[in-house]
Formats: sequence, C-alpha cells, structure tokens
Amino acid sequence: MNAKPLSSAPPSPWPQGPSRAEQRQAKRDAVLNVAAQMFNERGFHATSLDDVAAHLNVSKPTLYYYVKNKEEILIACMETALALMLDNMEESRRSGRGPLEQLHDCMHVYGQMATQPFGICLIRVGDEVLPPDSRKELRRMKSEINLQFRHLVGDCVQQGLLAPCDPTVTAFVIQGALSWLARWYQPTGAYSADQIIEQCTQLLLQGVLARPAHSQ
Repeated sequence: MNAKPLSSAPPSPWPQGPSRAEQRQAKRDAVLNVAAQMFNERGFHATSLDDVAAHLNVSKPTLYYYVKNKEEILIACMETALALMLDNMEESRRSGRGPLEQLHDCMHVYGQMATQPFGICLIRVGDEVLPPDSRKELRRMKSEINLQFRHLVGDCVQQGLLAPCDPTVTAFVIQGALSWLARWYQPTGAYSADQIIEQCTQLLLQGVLARPAHSQ
C-alpha cells in the first residue's frame, strides 16, 4: 500500500530580513499587523493569541518570543498610530506653511490614521480594555494631538481664515468626524481612502451650505 504524499504546509507570512535583529523586528511587526486586523474584524476579546498564531502558521509559544500578551500587542498598535500622527503634525508645523494649510494637512493625516489597521484598532477597540497605567501614556498622546488641533483652529480664527468658533469644540468635532471613518469606510467602496478623507476635510472646513458665487 502506497503512502499518501504529505500535503505541503501553507507558506508562512513571516518576513525575512538581512540581519537577525531586523528579522526579529519584521516578525514582531507581522504579529502586530495580523493581530490588529483580527481585533478590527472580530473584536479584541474574541481574538486569542491562538488565532493570531494560526493565521501566521506558527505555534503559540513562538509568539511569546515577540510579545507577552494581547494587551502588549494592543498597546504597541495604538502607540504606533498615535506616534505617527504626532510625527506628521510636527513635520507639518516645521514646514512653515500657514495655519490653514497645516490644519488641512493634519486633518488628512488623521483621516489616514483612521483608515489604516493600527488607527482603526485605536478607535474601534479603544483603550478602556487596558490597565490604567497603560492607558495613561496613550491618553497623553491623544491629548497632545487634540491640543495641536485646538492651536491650529485658534490661529486660523485669529487670522480670519475660519469663521469665529470655539477652538476646543471645533477640534473635538473635527477629530470625532474623522474618527468615525474607522467605523464606516469600506476599502472596496466607490472611493479610495484619500478621496473620502479629502471630501470629509473639505466638508468640515467649508461646511455644506450653498453660498452665493460672490461670497465664495
């Protein structure tokens, strides 16, 4: 009796890097990316490390070489999203562009964050599932982002670039509207993420009321 040939195992999505350190970082990044997507699709509590390991075609003990637990994964995903947002806001500030252009740039970057896996994870899962000590740094970063939006809105109002408004309320409205992209945007829809983000940005900056041609 001839033995049946063994079926080949599915290829592992583990990336390979030129050095050991780079390989380890690339593999940790793969864990974070897969976990973030699963958190977004299934929910944080409904996703186990076993699920993540199975998706990566590795054993669960292998994951512990890169992360301690689900909470560490979630924190890393959220911190990455917030750090990128802050870096881009700082880059815009250093560009020397006017406050309205900077506000537009920051809104666009915020929208991009809200339509990418780590940012979606930040918004959909939230930090309430984390221990208080872990939430503290995440909330500090969120507060810094909000503060920068408030300053930009305030500068725009002072220079007559935006209609008079309360910068704090306006900043929360902007962030709230763009954050909602994480819940309703569909990559398979008629518009790309950038097109949707730009439409949202223009609506928030210009409003939806029709204006006479001479007042535009």
